Amino acid sequence: MVLGVLRDLLLLPAQSDMELLDVRDRVVVITGAGTGIGRALAEKLYATGASVALIDIDEAAAAAVGRSMGERALVVRADVSDRIGMREAMSRVRQRFGRIDVVVANAGVVPEPATIRTMNPADFDRVIGINVTGVFNTVHPALDDVITAKGHVVVVSSAAAFAPGMGGSPYMVSKAAVEQFGRALRVELAAVGATAGVAYFGIVETAMTHGTLDQDELGADLGALLPWPLNLRITARDAAESIAQGIARRAPRTIAPPQWEPYALFRGAINVVLDSRLARDPRVHALIQRVEQRIVENRPISPVPR
Repeated sequence: MVLGVLRDLLLLPAQSDMELLDVRDRVVVITGAGTGIGRALAEKLYATGASVALIDIDEAAAAAVGRSMGERALVVRADVSDRIGMREAMSRVRQRFGRIDVVVANAGVVPEPATIRTMNPADFDRVIGINVTGVFNTVHPALDDVITAKGHVVVVSSAAAFAPGMGGSPYMVSKAAVEQFGRALRVELAAVGATAGVAYFGIVETAMTHGTLDQDELGADLGALLPWPLNLRITARDAAESIAQGIARRAPRTIAPPQWEPYALFRGAINVVLDSRLARDPRVHALIQRVEQRIVENRPISPVPR
């Protein structure tokens, strides 16, 4: 019976029958729009003719982007982890433009390298609050608008969703959760006339990447474990182009750079072997010990009660 159901599902058409999505004269909401991928995407879609709502916790950064555009840009300061604040942000978009057609949940953060044993629980909560709950807070209050417009939602995951997570598990956990959120959303929206997709990226040249992998010795050593071609980097504009093309095609998934595609497709088999090898690799053991040692050395000493 199970095999029969799977057979029937696999025989369904792979692509949506909905027409391509032209963002010209559409309203696009982008979180994390003040810098990096969000900024590059906002600039590209605005140049294409879209009205763009730039949502960012850094109002000054978003305002600088907005000033480079024109009357079709709206700057909204909001923290994606603030549910009420994000509802208010979406209300402001409606008041200004009268509709919401496309939502891109892009905002995210990365923690400093730490093992699960030594990390500050508050750091774990912060990453989940922004990268996972923040995606829900972004998408949920806009869904009725997107459905009415027969629009599209993009949630930004990462190749980290299926790559090994040692030393940075909160980020990997969050991106795996975003992947599952996007997959569920795609099926649910298909039933009511809209579409959704998940965007996956490898290493993107952003301030977040430089701070995590380049300017942190341990982060750089963790990044060095990636073999070629998985260590290839793309620019924020490359990433934005990938998302923009995905919106136009209503793509269920996009991945950039394309060298990550085979890993994504065969992750089930690859990760079984990879996790076993990493768990036995003395280089990984030494790196994890260095990560833990730094955390212990930098941890504040609690005063002795008297």
